[in-house]
Amino acid sequence: MAAKATTVLPLIVAIAATLAGPCRAQPPAPSQPIVLITADEAKRPRQPEADLAFRAGISRGPAINLLTPTAAPAAVQSPVHLELKFMAHGGAKIDKSSFKLTDVVVPAVDLTDRVKSFTKADGIDVPAAEIPPGIYTIHAEIKDSDGRSGSLTFTLNVAKP
Repeated sequence: MAAKATTVLPLIVAIAATLAGPCRAQPPAPSQPIVLITADEAKRPRQPEADLAFRAGISRGPAINLLTPTAAPAAVQSPVHLELKFMAHGGAKIDKSSFKLTDVVVPAVDLTDRVKSFTKADGIDVPAAEIPPGIYTIHAEIKDSDGRSGSLTFTLNVAKP
């Protein structure tokens, strides 16, 4: 019986490994910093200072509020705790799949995939975002279940360590 068990066990292990499939990448643990903006992206030309807000009357679209860093636009140190809060209005729900986060440079850098694992229906919470020293204009957009959109443009001033 012992000989039969020793020949079957490797076969079971091989089948289990095949069924498990390839290892999937896990989102970073909360304590591990993620690179939000790379050093090469930080060197791109910034958009000229302008009012990026769109004003077309009263909107019932969702609101986005910057919770942290609370010092913005004052200088902060990297890694930065980045937290945004989403609020829907009029009984609508936030469509978290519509969230977009962009570094406003030429050409623009889509940061959405970098924070996707930190996105929830009520906002994003990135405990440690690595950002090179510099001044960055970040644009966030979200839609609600009624298709209405809301946005927020904010400045991050990351100081040299």
